Parts: sequence; C-alpha cells; structure tokens
Amino acid sequence: MNFTRRQCLTAALALPLLIAAKANARGAEALAAIERRSGGRLGVYLFDGETSLGHRSDERFGLCSTFKLVLAAMVLHEADRGRLALDRELKISDNDRVPHMPSTQAHIGGTMRVDALAEAAQKTSDNLAANLLLRELGGPAALTAFCAQFGDTETRIDRYEPEMNLVPAGEVRDTTTPRAMAGLLARLFSADGLSAKAQAILRGWMIDTTTGARRLRAGLPRDWIVGDKTGTALSDGMNDKINDIAVVWRAGRVLTIATYFEASAGNDNIRPEDEAVLKSVGEWAARIAGSA
Repeated sequence: MNFTRRQCLTAALALPLLIAAKANARGAEALAAIERRSGGRLGVYLFDGETSLGHRSDERFGLCSTFKLVLAAMVLHEADRGRLALDRELKISDNDRVPHMPSTQAHIGGTMRVDALAEAAQKTSDNLAANLLLRELGGPAALTAFCAQFGDTETRIDRYEPEMNLVPAGEVRDTTTPRAMAGLLARLFSADGLSAKAQAILRGWMIDTTTGARRLRAGLPRDWIVGDKTGTALSDGMNDKINDIAVVWRAGRVLTIATYFEASAGNDNIRPEDEAVLKSVGEWAARIAGSA
C-alpha cells in the first residue's frame, strides 16, 4: 500500500496523541484499581500545566479542612491589597471554643495576630483560628467568592468549623471537586495568582505542614519539594473522609494534586489503611509526573 506525503505527515502527528491517550487511560485505570482495593470512593485530579488526569474528578466531595489552605491564601491576598492587616490582633473568647484548637487554646482570653492565625489554620489545622479568620473576612460566602475570583466556581464554603464536616451523601454544602481544587491551587501559584510575596509565605507554611506525612507526601519522592493541606472527618453515621491536597515545586514547574477519599465505613479513629490509599495516589502521581 502506498501512502501520500500528507497521509504520512497526518499519521506522524496523530501518533503522539494516540500514545498520550493510551497513557492517560492506563493512568486513570490505575486510580480506579486503587479505589477498588480500598472499598471506598476516591476522587483525584493531577495538573502540571502539561499533564491533567484524574478519577471521579468532577464528583463532589466534602472539603473538610482542605479549605484552610485557601483561607490562608485569601488572608495573604487581602493583606496585599490593604484590606486586612496581618498584624491586627483578634480577640479570642471562651465562647469561641470548638474541637481541635492546638495553636489557639493557649490564647483564649487574649489575642492572636491575623498572620499567626492563618499560619495556625494551615499548619496545625486549628479550627478556632479558621473560624476567627472566616468571620474577619466576611464569612463563608466571602471565601466562596474568593475561589470564584480565581476561576473556581465549584468549591463552596457554607458553614463554620466543625459543622462544615457534616457532608452526607447528596450534600453540596462545603464541597468541591478534585478538578476544581487542583485548578484553584495551580492558579493561586501562577504568575496571575497570589503575589510573589504571598506565594512565598504560603509555600513556606505548606512545606512546614506535617499533618499529611502519611498521605500524599508518603508516596512522593523525598527529593521533591512538597506542601500540602489535609482534611479529615470522622462523623457519626457517615463514612470517614480522608483528604489531602498538595502542590509540588519541581524543575521549574508547579504540580498540583487534589485527593478526596471517602472510606468504606465510619470509625472512631483514622485507620492506617485509609491514609495508605492517599500514599498510593502519591506513588501514582510520581509515576505520572516522572521521578527523574
């Protein structure tokens, strides 16, 4: 069979697309296999400007504390525009108490600076710090609007901690999609996102965060620069939610990964096997993005 020059050129151009499509199919199937082994529901989206791939990437999942990364970003963004002073002291009263206050507990009856509260919300997932900042910024609707400002019209914040973690099947309040969150992170850390100063501060907080040591980070190469924010909900009558969103700075590129996992059951404590699901996603991401 004889081929014309145009036919040969068309075939040559189509070949890389075919190879990429097959690679994406294999990558998506690998995520589906992780989900099947877990017995739960797994949502993932990976984006690095060149590669985008996921599983259940447009389905809704409960945010849990992953919203606190975006909250810290909004604090820094508003400070850049002169609408919020980072050295402003916010009062902390006994009536503000909520579960999980590792950083603010010692300051009840006193004050904390806005920047210290933002750092606490990101690094220790302090619920009281998040609530104080949300109120100062105009409430959950203001944070939802901030997401939309950066092109994310899916992520929505509706309630304060800890009520926002109550996300049964079919609930849309306080939810996101993996694609939306990964895209939002990419935009925040782009040239058109947060200022260079704000990016540097937030990046430092994220890298110093240790709550996700057994999740995505556990599966990513140790020589990669990784920052993340976890989210967890162990609520009566609902399957556990074990989440992690991460940004990787590598070889001049920014890789974002959003992972939301609903376990097969509800438990009183975080199960190692559920966190291991996210470790497996990290290993998958390393293979997809390339470990070289």
